[in-house]
Amino acid sequence: MSVTGAYFDAATAMPLHPVARQALLAALEDGWADPGRLYTQARRARQLLDAARAVTAELLGVRPDELSFTASGTASAHAAVLGGLAGRRRAGRVFVHSAIEHSAVLHAGERHVAAGGDLVSVPVDRLGRLDADAWAAAVTAPGVALAALISASHEVGTVQPVAAAAEACAAAGVPLYVDAAQSVGRAPVPDGWSLLSASAHKWGGPPGVGVLVVRKGTRWESPYPADERESGRTPGVLDLPAVVAAAAALRAVTADAAAEATRLAALVDRIRATVAATVPDVEVVGHPTDRLPHLVTFSCLYVDGEALLHALDRRGFAVSSGSSCTASTLRPSHVLEAMGVLSHGNVRVSLHRDTTPAEVDRFLAELPQVVADLRAEAGVVGL
Repeated sequence: MSVTGAYFDAATAMPLHPVARQALLAALEDGWADPGRLYTQARRARQLLDAARAVTAELLGVRPDELSFTASGTASAHAAVLGGLAGRRRAGRVFVHSAIEHSAVLHAGERHVAAGGDLVSVPVDRLGRLDADAWAAAVTAPGVALAALISASHEVGTVQPVAAAAEACAAAGVPLYVDAAQSVGRAPVPDGWSLLSASAHKWGGPPGVGVLVVRKGTRWESPYPADERESGRTPGVLDLPAVVAAAAALRAVTADAAAEATRLAALVDRIRATVAATVPDVEVVGHPTDRLPHLVTFSCLYVDGEALLHALDRRGFAVSSGSSCTASTLRPSHVLEAMGVLSHGNVRVSLHRDTTPAEVDRFLAELPQVVADLRAEAGVVGL
């Protein structure tokens, strides 16, 4: 049966914003030259790059010379962590981070350990919120070079206490890096941080554009070989048309952010309440109120996570998962594991500007039977 697809994985990648598409096409015509050269076409490319940087910096509340574009959010995260640690090597070798950081941050931490550094992972509670006391104790310990706290969980949506974490870091003289990939374009990030990263395809820009902000006065040293581009913070030539499109998209989504947050939060509230009421043995995870407006995660006991995603996909629902029950891994999502919540049959639903109430209603109407059928196939009945 053919159905109209409902894309519910905006936390991974937002559909390209119409404004971004227009800007991309225009920049492909006018922004293909190397902005580092001196001839006419290059000067035009430089104007486009400078304008994109100025717009993005203004929307983030930073100076243009503090902001660099990179090839991805992952590249920005790696540069923030490894560069922040390198710049502070004389202060110490300890990297403090929350237990629910994005894998890009954790992988950078692994590289730090391989080079002789140390890690301290700060726990979260069952709702996914940082243990503030443990964080304060960790960042005030001797030898801490850098601390990292995600602005809001990319898997369960819980918003983190960035302002309080920043205060603890400031008191200890430790720079704070914030991975704001899920927040930028949706909500302001509290101030007090020293380094920040974001990813354009999370806010409706094209893939292949990341943002790295290094505030003035922050000790940061490039972990890459020397390169003159982007103030030496990111190597290689930028995809300038994509950068221009990313800036245009960010301006558009920021203007609509408050209204969209209200609209999507109401749909997420409906999902949270209806799933809990209609699907037996389900756990809706993440903070019930202090959360991102567009994201909800729940876990269904006695269901294979991969089978559940495929079954929903066949019905036209594109969702994501952090489930332990998949063919590709025997470990649960490190975020769900850190929270101590159920990870079987995990579904992450993340909405966007094109999501309609009708799509959500159809999802809620079909989900209980999908779960029941999968449980029956596995021999689990009578729930």
